[in-house]
Amino acid sequence: MGHMNILILYGTTEGQTRKVCAFLAERLRAKGAEVTLNDATAGEGADPNAFDAAILAASLHVGQYQRAVVDFARTHHARLNAMPSAFVSVSLATVDGDAEERESLASCTENFKAYTGWTGAEVHHVAGAIRLAAYDFFRRWVMRLVAWEKKLKLQPGQDLELTDWPALANTADALYDRFARAA
Repeated sequence: MGHMNILILYGTTEGQTRKVCAFLAERLRAKGAEVTLNDATAGEGADPNAFDAAILAASLHVGQYQRAVVDFARTHHARLNAMPSAFVSVSLATVDGDAEERESLASCTENFKAYTGWTGAEVHHVAGAIRLAAYDFFRRWVMRLVAWEKKLKLQPGQDLELTDWPALANTADALYDRFARAA
């Protein structure tokens, strides 16, 4: 098989999803794939027909994914369903093993699939980060509360990185293998 051409299209609010996608892109390129990394929130679109496989990624904020990614998936759902593809959902809910949060996370991804019509999306959940410096006073207060509930230790003035990079490397490898088999 020749080299694979993979699209990674993402939406980001605080930059963690961009970091996650840059990591995925690097890992896939190291395996010989050609990767196009586009920020949908910055208005970078793409034609999924030009690619062998696609990964869409978005972060969850108050139960909603970035509109730009949702719109892209909805517009291109037929092609996404017909090609090897994956949806990476970045959130803090992933960190907490609590059943209620897992359920609400599952219902967010199910709603996303139903609304966009991209029913074939294989969903991967990735933990995000708490960026205290990026928040206004109110959001900082809310996030401190969230952290406290999840028993996460916040250092004053420091971001708390919750992404499990070794697990993400395994996800990238698994995606590469699945895409290569389908190609």
